[in-house]
Amino acid sequence: MKRRPVAPAKRLGIIFILSAPSGAGKTTLYNGLRKIYPEIELSVSCTTRARRSGEVNGRDYRFLTERQFGDLKRRGEFAEWAKVHDYFYGTPRKPLERCVRTGRDILLDIDVQGARQIKKACPDAVSIFLLPPSLRELERRLAARGTDGREAIRRRLANARGEIGEIIHYDYFVVNREVKEAVRALGAIVEAERARISRVNEWRLAPLRRKVP
Repeated sequence: MKRRPVAPAKRLGIIFILSAPSGAGKTTLYNGLRKIYPEIELSVSCTTRARRSGEVNGRDYRFLTERQFGDLKRRGEFAEWAKVHDYFYGTPRKPLERCVRTGRDILLDIDVQGARQIKKACPDAVSIFLLPPSLRELERRLAARGTDGREAIRRRLANARGEIGEIIHYDYFVVNREVKEAVRALGAIVEAERARISRVNEWRLAPLRRKVP
């Protein structure tokens, strides 16, 4: 029986960045992606905004006061941070470093400002921009959430236009017309990036064996 080469045993972990305008369906898609790839770790961001119904501290976000957030920022604990919609958001640095070092992949749910900072600090990070089918559909989704008033929705749509303008700085884009289709597209990106030769830091191939006549 022929012995087949073993797949590369060790590679660096991948930082996947997922950005999208508010209401584009980012949370639904990364939850769908993790059903297929449960080994991908989720980066838990810190935020100063209030906790929404159903959110769990430490699972969805780490909810901090502005003073607590400021202390972490001064100590250099964030790989990136930004102010979005009047609140501060930040990505803890240590989990990213640990995942890359140990070969685990990690997914970041961050805005365009944060993505720019992460890509500058970690050029091998993979950035993906999630698009809604249209701005009209985005407006409908924001209204359906029932969490924002008319003025807040208007502001989010204005911000969305600016965020979409940043798409040229991303590695990939996915249009969220239908959830299953968009999750499949995200999965294809994961598979392609895991197969990059440049990410492998140790090869283990089965030794060649001569045929005995």
